[in-house]
Amino acid sequence: MSAMAGTDTTEDAGLKAALTAAASEVDEALDALLPAEEGDERALFAAMRYACMGGGKKMRAFLVLESARQFGVAPQSALRVAAAVEMLHAYSLVHDDLPAMDNDDLRRGKPTVHRAWDEATAILVGDALQSQAFVVLAAPETHSDPAVRAELCLHLALAAGPRGMVGGQMLDMMAEKATTPLDEAAVGRLQLLKTGRLIEFSAEAGAILGKAGAHQRQCLAAYGREVGAAFQIADDLLDLTATPEEAGKATGKDAGAGKATLLSLLGPERARAQAERLVDQAVTHLDNFDDRADLLRALASHVVRRKN
Repeated sequence: MSAMAGTDTTEDAGLKAALTAAASEVDEALDALLPAEEGDERALFAAMRYACMGGGKKMRAFLVLESARQFGVAPQSALRVAAAVEMLHAYSLVHDDLPAMDNDDLRRGKPTVHRAWDEATAILVGDALQSQAFVVLAAPETHSDPAVRAELCLHLALAAGPRGMVGGQMLDMMAEKATTPLDEAAVGRLQLLKTGRLIEFSAEAGAILGKAGAHQRQCLAAYGREVGAAFQIADDLLDLTATPEEAGKATGKDAGAGKATLLSLLGPERARAQAERLVDQAVTHLDNFDDRADLLRALASHVVRRKN
């Protein structure tokens, strides 16, 4: 039986409550870690907060918190890393929404940053959020061991940079202009870089914080990779089937823009089956963890059932 099929309503309710609580805690951390709306730069600071706080699934932050819980990491340390990941993720969304990229007017049910302010401010907001994420990770308050802080900075930079998220964005843009469609392997690599690497880091971050052994780190990283791949397929399916109100952003744009997706190659039913297989594989990577990892198991199933 698939992990998706085996999830009952009790697990759903428990996961929903945990996601809601985590999002609230992460928003509180972001409130403390982002600059206050004051001084001559207050318009920038206000837009940074607008981009990060209030809304969004904060799934990556949840992965940080739950992976850290496996190793008894201090909650304040885990929250700082979760907030840093959210800053990095929010920067990517702000830039992705710009007219030169996906040209979106709606994000998380409200106007995108370049619509609420202007394009120049949106560019600066993304730049500022990216650098602020590393300020938070490098600070002594995040972990007493400077080697742990350095490793967190290194691995987040690798996940977000030219051989990670930004590289995936470039491949995505190139695919829109390509005369020959990408094959399944090429689309898989694109999505691994663009979406999967940051989710993989989020799942592994708690093990870095907890100074876990290599095997446990590898298991959480593999879990994150599979969940990231399933998440992207689910996102593509939502673009096809969800309303803008359900998704909190414009939908139905991928096909018109010539986006390279597994959905366009496999069709909805095969793509959905692939997402379910990825969920099953993700859960097997948690076999060496006890019931403290049950929320991670439930999250894997949730990513392919979600409505936004």
